[in-house]
Amino acid sequence: MKYNELKLKKARPSKRVGRGISSGQGKTAGRGTKGQGSRKSGGVRPGFEGGQIPIYMRLPHLRGFKTSKPAAEVVYTSQLESIKKTAIDNHALAEAGLVSSAHTFVKLVSKGELTSKKDVKLQAASKSAEAAIKKAGGSFMIVGRIGRESKKLKAEK
Repeated sequence: MKYNELKLKKARPSKRVGRGISSGQGKTAGRGTKGQGSRKSGGVRPGFEGGQIPIYMRLPHLRGFKTSKPAAEVVYTSQLESIKKTAIDNHALAEAGLVSSAHTFVKLVSKGELTSKKDVKLQAASKSAEAAIKKAGGSFMIVGRIGRESKKLKAEK
Protein backbone atom coordinates (compact mmCIF):
# COMPACT_ATOMS: atom_id res chain seq x y z
CA MET A 1 0.00 0.00 0.00
CA LYS A 2 1.28 3.43 -0.89
CA TYR A 3 0.69 6.72 0.83
CA ASN A 4 -1.18 8.16 -2.16
CA GLU A 5 -3.46 5.09 -2.32
CA LEU A 6 -4.78 5.43 1.22
CA LYS A 7 -8.51 5.92 1.49
CA LEU A 8 -9.11 8.26 4.38
CA LYS A 9 -12.41 9.11 5.99
CA LYS A 10 -13.12 12.80 6.12
CA ALA A 11 -12.52 14.37 9.51
CA ARG A 12 -15.66 14.91 11.51
CA PRO A 13 -16.27 18.63 12.08
CA SER A 14 -15.73 19.67 15.70
CA LYS A 15 -18.81 20.21 17.85
CA ARG A 16 -19.67 23.81 18.62
CA VAL A 17 -20.71 23.47 22.22
CA GLY A 18 -22.67 25.98 24.25
CA ARG A 19 -24.66 27.40 21.33
CA GLY A 20 -28.20 27.06 22.63
CA ILE A 21 -30.59 24.31 23.73
CA SER A 22 -31.47 23.10 20.24
CA SER A 23 -27.85 22.39 19.27
CA GLY A 24 -27.75 19.36 21.58
CA GLN A 25 -24.68 20.67 23.42
CA GLY A 26 -26.20 23.80 24.92
CA LYS A 27 -26.51 25.14 28.47
CA THR A 28 -23.76 23.23 30.37
CA ALA A 29 -22.02 22.16 27.12
CA GLY A 30 -21.43 18.60 28.33
CA ARG A 31 -19.46 19.70 31.40
CA GLY A 32 -22.09 18.80 33.98
CA THR A 33 -23.28 21.26 36.61
CA LYS A 34 -21.06 23.12 39.07
CA GLY A 35 -17.64 22.08 40.28
CA GLN A 36 -14.07 22.62 39.18
CA GLY A 37 -14.44 20.77 35.86
CA SER A 38 -17.35 22.95 34.75
CA ARG A 39 -15.39 26.21 34.95
CA LYS A 40 -13.60 27.90 32.08
CA SER A 41 -10.10 27.21 33.36
CA GLY A 42 -11.19 24.28 35.48
CA GLY A 43 -9.50 20.94 35.88
CA VAL A 44 -6.38 19.74 37.60
CA ARG A 45 -2.80 19.35 36.44
CA PRO A 46 -1.65 15.97 35.11
CA GLY A 47 -0.78 13.56 37.93
CA PHE A 48 -2.90 15.39 40.54
CA GLU A 49 -4.77 12.95 42.76
CA GLY A 50 -7.03 15.25 44.77
CA GLY A 51 -4.50 16.09 47.47
CA GLN A 52 -3.28 12.52 47.92
CA ILE A 53 0.47 12.18 47.32
CA PRO A 54 0.72 11.41 43.58
CA ILE A 55 2.18 8.13 42.37
CA TYR A 56 5.23 9.81 40.84
CA MET A 57 6.11 11.10 44.33
CA ARG A 58 5.23 7.87 46.17
CA LEU A 59 7.55 5.67 44.10
CA PRO A 60 11.29 5.65 44.81
CA HIS A 61 13.54 7.49 42.36
CA LEU A 62 16.77 6.14 40.96
CA ARG A 63 19.75 8.44 40.81
CA GLY A 64 21.32 9.21 37.44
CA PHE A 65 20.25 7.40 34.31
CA LYS A 66 20.90 4.13 32.55
CA THR A 67 22.78 4.25 29.29
CA SER A 68 22.20 1.99 26.33
CA LYS A 69 25.85 2.33 25.24
CA PRO A 70 27.65 -1.00 25.69
CA ALA A 71 30.71 -0.96 27.95
CA ALA A 72 34.15 -1.38 26.38
CA GLU A 73 35.87 -4.72 26.76
CA VAL A 74 39.34 -4.32 28.25
CA VAL A 75 42.47 -6.06 26.96
CA TYR A 76 45.83 -5.69 28.73
CA THR A 77 49.19 -5.19 27.03
CA SER A 78 50.58 -8.36 28.68
CA GLN A 79 47.79 -10.39 27.03
CA LEU A 80 49.01 -9.36 23.57
CA GLU A 81 52.12 -11.53 24.10
CA SER A 82 49.97 -14.69 23.92
CA ILE A 83 48.87 -13.85 20.35
CA LYS A 84 51.28 -15.18 17.71
CA LYS A 85 50.26 -12.69 15.00
CA THR A 86 52.02 -9.34 14.69
CA ALA A 87 48.93 -7.60 13.32
CA ILE A 88 46.32 -7.45 16.09
CA ASP A 89 42.71 -6.38 15.56
CA ASN A 90 39.28 -7.32 16.88
CA HIS A 91 39.20 -10.59 14.92
CA ALA A 92 42.60 -11.71 16.27
CA LEU A 93 41.51 -10.93 19.85
CA ALA A 94 38.23 -12.82 19.36
CA GLU A 95 40.07 -15.86 17.94
CA ALA A 96 42.43 -15.82 20.94
CA GLY A 97 39.41 -15.66 23.30
CA LEU A 98 40.38 -12.34 24.86
CA VAL A 99 37.10 -10.64 23.84
CA SER A 100 33.58 -12.04 23.51
CA SER A 101 33.07 -11.00 19.88
CA ALA A 102 34.91 -9.31 17.03
CA HIS A 103 32.12 -6.72 16.89
CA THR A 104 32.59 -5.29 20.40
CA PHE A 105 34.28 -2.03 21.42
CA VAL A 106 37.77 -2.91 22.69
CA LYS A 107 40.13 -0.75 24.74
CA LEU A 108 43.79 -1.58 25.31
CA VAL A 109 45.06 -0.83 28.82
CA SER A 110 48.64 -0.92 30.05
CA LYS A 111 49.25 -3.76 32.51
CA GLY A 112 52.34 -5.92 32.40
CA GLU A 113 55.23 -5.98 29.93
CA LEU A 114 55.10 -6.01 26.14
CA THR A 115 58.34 -7.17 24.54
CA SER A 116 57.43 -8.28 21.02
CA LYS A 117 56.63 -5.92 18.14
CA LYS A 118 52.86 -5.67 17.50
CA ASP A 119 50.84 -3.59 15.04
CA VAL A 120 47.59 -2.94 16.91
CA LYS A 121 44.36 -1.65 15.35
CA LEU A 122 41.66 -1.16 17.98
CA GLN A 123 38.93 1.30 18.99
CA ALA A 124 40.77 2.85 21.97
CA ALA A 125 43.90 2.62 24.10
CA SER A 126 45.30 4.34 27.15
CA LYS A 127 48.29 6.67 26.65
CA SER A 128 50.56 4.38 28.65
CA ALA A 129 49.48 1.38 26.51
CA GLU A 130 50.29 3.32 23.31
CA ALA A 131 53.69 4.21 24.76
CA ALA A 132 54.36 0.56 25.63
CA ILE A 133 53.53 -0.54 22.06
CA LYS A 134 55.79 2.13 20.55
CA LYS A 135 58.61 1.23 22.99
CA ALA A 136 58.41 -2.41 21.83
CA GLY A 137 58.74 -1.21 18.21
CA GLY A 138 55.11 -1.62 17.20
CA SER A 139 52.40 0.82 16.17
CA PHE A 140 48.88 1.68 17.29
CA MET A 141 46.03 2.90 15.12
CA ILE A 142 42.47 3.83 16.11
CA VAL A 143 39.81 2.16 13.94
CA GLY A 144 36.01 2.17 14.11
CA ARG A 145 34.01 -0.67 15.56
CA ILE A 146 33.49 -3.53 13.11
CA GLY A 147 29.82 -3.80 12.17
CA ARG A 148 27.96 -7.03 11.64
CA GLU A 149 26.89 -8.27 8.22
CA SER A 150 23.33 -7.49 7.23
CA LYS A 151 20.85 -10.34 6.75
CA LYS A 152 20.65 -9.61 3.01
CA LEU A 153 24.41 -10.08 2.56
CA LYS A 154 24.32 -13.34 4.51
CA ALA A 155 21.46 -14.64 2.34
CA GLU A 156 23.35 -13.82 -0.87
CA LYS A 157 26.38 -15.85 0.25
